[in-house]
Amino acid sequence: MEEILIISNYYPPEKGAAANRIEQLALKLNQNNYKVSVLCPLGNYPKGELFPEYKGKFSVTENLQDITVKRLWIYPSVSKNIFKRTLSVLSFSSMLFLYLVLKKTPHKVIVQSPPLLLSFVSVLTLSLLRKKIILNVSDLWPLAAIELKALRSGSFSHKVSLFFERFIYSKATLIFGQSNEIITHIHSSFPEKNCHLYRNFPEHQTAEMHFATHVNDPIKLFYAGLLGVAQGVLELCQQIELQNVDIELHIFGDGAEKSQIEDLIKQNPEKKIYFHGMLERHILHEKIKTFDIAIVPLKTRIYGSVPSKIFEYGALGFPVLYFGGGEGETIVKENNLGWVAQVGNFESLNTTLIEISKTGKEPIQMMKKQVFDYAENHFDLDFQIKDLIQKNVF
Repeated sequence: MEEILIISNYYPPEKGAAANRIEQLALKLNQNNYKVSVLCPLGNYPKGELFPEYKGKFSVTENLQDITVKRLWIYPSVSKNIFKRTLSVLSFSSMLFLYLVLKKTPHKVIVQSPPLLLSFVSVLTLSLLRKKIILNVSDLWPLAAIELKALRSGSFSHKVSLFFERFIYSKATLIFGQSNEIITHIHSSFPEKNCHLYRNFPEHQTAEMHFATHVNDPIKLFYAGLLGVAQGVLELCQQIELQNVDIELHIFGDGAEKSQIEDLIKQNPEKKIYFHGMLERHILHEKIKTFDIAIVPLKTRIYGSVPSKIFEYGALGFPVLYFGGGEGETIVKENNLGWVAQVGNFESLNTTLIEISKTGKEPIQMMKKQVFDYAENHFDLDFQIKDLIQKNVF
């Protein structure tokens, strides 16, 4: 059985798309006869504090569904202070460097990027050790940071980040990109680099849909995920107009904007927005059976980014209201997965909501079946992994 190591900044029991996609990759490789191990920090995301079971520990080794998970010490932080955030990534990167140098590790290593600093340290160390490096790029940094106005173009930090980015692309043996835009970006600098499209497809565990539809209820729109700057859920709550349409918005999740969202809802009960907090994945999926449409927002169009929620909720049979622009918008339009509103344009969003309200519940139930069937046939993680194995990628 071939061994393969995955290096990631996130892994369950941490929540969110980043942890989920790395877990799915690990499990699929395990199912295809690879002995998989994961190197990650002690669990702390998304709150930026160590989970109770990891407090007071320097490192922890676990076996989760036949995956060996080695968790190393980190100074956790989700502070907006760039120094604290950098210190957090540096703390884990330092532990990771020592581990890779001092411990025996598999020849084949998958490195998740971003975080860019972490992937730089990983790729630098692994290249010195002459390992096969498979770089899994889910977002383009520092470009995404510039578009989110988290980094100033031309600044010292930007120039350093650009150096890190070019370095990891140049040293990687091959690269996975979650979007065609990512691969185009990499090929613009390294046209000969061996790149493969690797979508963040979910594991299809549902053979058929079991929706509990209440036709006389309002149309239930929901958002489930990180409540951070990139998603712009706070601004969405401020700008969305539901008073004159037969639609409710339900929010599930946690993150930096949580308190502000809760305050906004308490002060504006007429907005028909309801907050449910963070739920375990299986509980969330049970809860949303009575819901109708998943909304997938981004604060701004981020080149290269394709939210995995498009695929995840498609696999559960939910049409999507996509509000993020870019390649994700093209996927929703071309595959008839729901509705698209122009990113950042709340007039466009509210006009689309009026259109959805006029559509009514019954046609939406028919859409659910169509979306579910399409996702089952086209968003196939198992086929994607087997295809890459046949191409001798791993």
